[in-house]
Amino acid sequence: MAQNFHLPPTGFGPGSQPDPSEGPELEYMPLPSGMRTYSTHLPEIDEIEADVGTALRMLAEMADAADRVGRGGAPEQFDLRPLDGPNRALMAETMGDGEVSMKLRGVPALAVQESVFAGVWQIKGAEVDLIEIAPVPQAARDRAFDPVAPALGTDAPLTAQVVNAPALLAELRDKSAAFGPGVETHVVNLTLLPHTEADLDWLAATLGTGSVDVLSRGYGNCRVTATATPHVWHVQFFNSMDTRILDTYEVGAMPEVALAASEDLIDSAERLREVLEAIR
Repeated sequence: MAQNFHLPPTGFGPGSQPDPSEGPELEYMPLPSGMRTYSTHLPEIDEIEADVGTALRMLAEMADAADRVGRGGAPEQFDLRPLDGPNRALMAETMGDGEVSMKLRGVPALAVQESVFAGVWQIKGAEVDLIEIAPVPQAARDRAFDPVAPALGTDAPLTAQVVNAPALLAELRDKSAAFGPGVETHVVNLTLLPHTEADLDWLAATLGTGSVDVLSRGYGNCRVTATATPHVWHVQFFNSMDTRILDTYEVGAMPEVALAASEDLIDSAERLREVLEAIR
């Protein structure tokens, strides 16, 4: 038996779509840009007439220290205060500014800037001017959860707009209490969970604010803030247009984005030696 003839569905086939020349021009979302990458940085010492042997020896010692720390050794520090002007200038020119910076509250307050060599940190404060070779400065670990704004916990006032935050707080506090050596980092991804702005504000108040702020500038920015709840960090990722693309809380010793890996430290040792070879 012959089947009835059916016309093709509308919206398909030639002529079904408007002529692009007759409509508005298609606009694409701007793509991220401005990714920071490593490039060899050679200090300019041609105009320095004074003896800079002290700085050169210290740089060689720092390269050896980066090797040791990268292979599992303890962090090492180098005090820059004894250096005279020319040696200090050479050291500053060699170090440059890397991707990660930190603000550490406390006494004394410390400003931390990673150099162009990963894992080589410049630390300044009252009576402090040093370089530390480490995955992350020890002071950042020690001070992280010292409260600037105390953790209110469940004493924070609830409003009708606070919906899912109490459950998230219970999860974070449970993971915080259970965290220790060998325990994996636990991540709560707020971007994938339903929440209100009141949820975020209430959660921030209940967890409090710690003493360490970190900014990592790479492909966009990552901002890390220690809370006043042990082992709990607020980690936010932004693209190069400063649009927040990921919002998380991490329960762990230190977010990975703030750490220099062992391979980075060993690589920094090699790069320091290359710079020394070039300027000697």
